[in-house]
Order: sequence, then C-alpha cells, then structure tokens
Amino acid sequence: QVQLVESGGGLVEAGGSLRVSCAASGRTFNSYPAMGWFRQAPGKEREFVAAIDWSGTRLSYADSVKGRFTISRDNAKNTVLLQMNNLKPEDTAIYYCAADVRLQVVVDGPRYWGQGTQVTVSS
Repeated sequence: QVQLVESGGGLVEAGGSLRVSCAASGRTFNSYPAMGWFRQAPGKEREFVAAIDWSGTRLSYADSVKGRFTISRDNAKNTVLLQMNNLKPEDTAIYYCAADVRLQVVVDGPRYWGQGTQVTVSS
C-alpha cells in the first residue's frame, strides 16, 4: 500500500503563488515511484495537471499549466511539490496527489491517490 498526504492548499488572489506538497509513505512506495498531481473543479471531471518520474528528470504537464506550474520532488523526504505561479480563478479546484509505477501510468490513470487539498483563487 502507498499512502499520500497533501498539504499547502489555501486561498490566494489571482496572479499570486501557492505551493502544495505531497508526502508519500508505505511499505510498497518504492514500487510506485512516479508521482503526479490532478485536480477537480466543482462540476467538472478530475483532470491531469503534472507528473514526475523517480529521478526527477522526466516531467509532464497539462497545456493549461505549462509555464506557470512546476513539479519537483525530494526523494530523501519522499515528497513531491507543485509550485503554482500566476494563478488564475480557473485553477480553483481540489488538488490530488497520485502515484504509480511509471510516469505515463500516472498520466493515464494512477493507482494510488491522496485525499486532496483545496486551492481557491479569487479574482
């Protein structure tokens, strides 16, 4: 099993920045080292945001966040970060951390999910 716990959500004005974190743990975490972020806005389906492989060298972003969001990881702390800059009201959503064996699997449909953290961007 893999446990994922998000933190760092909150309320920010449009144009501002916010960073969300995800701490991973569990006996089998090393078997599911690729991690990523998804989000779900009210009334919408959950959508992919960003993903990162174990080494941190392969990244993937949704077009809607490219150039504004940056995903990174600290393997010593089993943590993945999502730095969000130039936030827009349409970025308002619950942000979920996810994990699976490889980056592309995370993008397509990961096995493990966190509980989510709310990010609200006011106009």
